[in-house]
Amino acid sequence: MMLKKISALATGLLASLAVLAAPTVEMTTNMGAFTLELFPDKAPKTVEMFLYNAKHGYYEATIFHRVIDGFMIQGGGFTMSMDKKKELTPALQNEATNGLANNRGTVAMARTQDPHSARVQFFVNLKDNDFLNHKTTTDPRGWGYTVFGKVTQGMDVVDKIAKVPTGNAGNYENVPTTPVVIKSVKIISEK
Repeated sequence: MMLKKISALATGLLASLAVLAAPTVEMTTNMGAFTLELFPDKAPKTVEMFLYNAKHGYYEATIFHRVIDGFMIQGGGFTMSMDKKKELTPALQNEATNGLANNRGTVAMARTQDPHSARVQFFVNLKDNDFLNHKTTTDPRGWGYTVFGKVTQGMDVVDKIAKVPTGNAGNYENVPTTPVVIKSVKIISEK
């Protein structure tokens, strides 16, 4: 009986340590901050590149340039004047086969129609977006979008960003009329 209790306690402690070991970042915007827990065990290269960009200040002064309430908020690649920022990292191999789903509050990499084109832009899902999940590797449309983290605190800030008025800016649609600026991405825990 005592051995069972000790074993259960040890299992619980290990689970707690695993949670503490997850890389965590705080993203501060001009509308508030939210915290992301990253999943290096499920998307190792994506997390590595996201942390690299965060460490090197890449995301500072970029904006959430695509905001669609009821779908997602996307950012990390454009300045306030809608100039595309030069990427520091190469295109990533798509890791959407990792079993994670584009559910509300998860963070995924944005990409072009090329499934292996994600670099720096990311989005936060505002609802369960099953159509963005991996389905097949035989058709580029079925590759899906790599989920690499989730919002653990501050989803109210994400929801507030989702409600900002949007319009067109040049060739871009769904651009906030007042910029939603990423002030910093601070790494709280890397391991």
